[in-house]
Formats: sequence, C-alpha cells, structure tokens
Amino acid sequence: MDLGRVGVWHPMIGQAPAEEGRRAAARIEALGYGSIWVNEGWASKEPFASAAVLLAATERVVFGTGIASLWARDAMAMAGAGVTLADAFPGRFLLGIGVSHSPLVNTRGHDYAKPLTAMRTYLDAMDQAEQILPKADCPRLLAALRPKMLELSRDKADGAHSYFVPPEHTAQAREILGRDRLLIPEQAVVLESDPARARAIARTHMSVYLTLPNYLNNLRTLGFTDDDFADGGSDRLTDAIVAWGSVDTVAQRVRDHLDAGADHVVIQPLSPDAPDLADAVAQLTDLAPAVGLRPGPGGA
Repeated sequence: MDLGRVGVWHPMIGQAPAEEGRRAAARIEALGYGSIWVNEGWASKEPFASAAVLLAATERVVFGTGIASLWARDAMAMAGAGVTLADAFPGRFLLGIGVSHSPLVNTRGHDYAKPLTAMRTYLDAMDQAEQILPKADCPRLLAALRPKMLELSRDKADGAHSYFVPPEHTAQAREILGRDRLLIPEQAVVLESDPARARAIARTHMSVYLTLPNYLNNLRTLGFTDDDFADGGSDRLTDAIVAWGSVDTVAQRVRDHLDAGADHVVIQPLSPDAPDLADAVAQLTDLAPAVGLRPGPGGA
C-alpha cells in the first residue's frame, strides 16, 4: 500500500453530492495526496458505499474510513464490507474502526458504558468472521486516543488513527504502538495568518468536539484543563489543535507529526462558515508543494 506521507480528511468528501465528491477526489489524487478519508457521523452518508463510489472514480489514492462505527453494523458486516473493498481495489483501502462517542451511540439505542470491552469483543468476532470470508488484504486501524485503546490497536489491529490531537500525542502514541504499527493522525488546518480570524474559524470547528468526553479526557492527559475548554477553547488549546497561518507554518505542523512518529498525516482544511469542499481543495492545492507532494496527471 503506497500511502506516502500526507493525505486528506474532510467530512464533505463523503457527504457532498456524488459528482462533486468524485471531482474533488480526482483533484486531490492529482495533487499527489496519498489518502482520502470518509467519516461516519452526524448526517453522513454510509461510509463503505461512499468509499466505493470514490474508489471507482480514482486510480491510485488510498481510501480509509475515519471512522466506521462498530455500533452501526455487526462484526460480520464490518469484516465483509472491508473485504469487499479490499478485494475490488487491491492496496487501496484501509478499514478504520471506532467506538464513536456516547451521544451518537445513545441515539442508536446502544449502551456506551464499556467501549474498550466492546471493541475487544468486536475485534474477536471480526477475526472469526474473517476465517470464513473471502481472503483480501484489508489492514484495519482503530480510532485511538488513550493508552488502553492504543494498546489494543497494537495488539489486535494494524495501528491507530488519531483525531483532534497535537504532535505531543503522536509521540506518546508511537511509544505505545511500537515501530511496526501504522500511526495516522488527523491535523486540522487554516490558511489564514490573521490570528483573530484564524482562531475564530478554529473555534467553530472545535465547538462540537469540546462537548465530547473522549476528547476532553485525552486533552487533560496532555496538560490541558477545564479553563482551556471554556469559551470555545483557550488560545493555547486552539493553537495546539488547529495549525493556522502561512503555507509554510501549516506545513511545519505536518512535519512535526511526522517527526513525532506518524507514518502518515491527514490534513483537514477548515473554512470560515462551515465545511466547504471547494475551499478545502483550494487550500490543499496551495499546501501540496509545501508538504512535499509532486502532482500527477492533471495536478498542476
């Protein structure tokens, strides 16, 4: 699997009208990005179907689910979906699995009381399912923040996909995972050098995540406090989570994750009012040379 060093995470890639998503995916591939991630969350389309549509519209770029919730399908269905895409598009699909968050899980009628146990049991069931499914190379990553889930990512998966984390977390995650597991953090970015405007965009993005205990608890282990979470996020927290400024400043944050032990970093461009796929592609176009990408056909 040829991931390269930098990919793209954006909620609208899987949520936009299909033709818009296909055009964006083709452009991102042409720019030289190595991966594109589709999510499963509020108002998202079904991630495996979305990935299939976009895989068929591209030639080389790897797609990942970031993440597919274990509460949305049983282990046999999850394993079968991964095998289907891995078989149809060899070397181009990563199966990202996660326990999601209590508000999302509760709306599905499930009990979020023991997410780590739920994940461990689910992975065991996936292992059993894969014994009878057609064979295909489908690496799986776990959405992981805290040490125990990272240990499970090391012991029962091919690595971890982290989200809403600074490079300091990437260094800690690498230490837990060891050298032979994939580590793919997400990094939100804003190409805006005015501090007030950049932080306003960042805080709009952060607002939902600062209501979710999984992220807050992880940030506390990194030295942030309730004061940092108040009023939309302190400047210190905002600057740690969202890389903003010039192309070179943002590219340096990507390198910081790589230097801390990431194998691959997925960039999420933020826009002023709401997620905007056209604006994201424009930012990715500007960023591509700074993060060392070489455009392919049609990427100039």
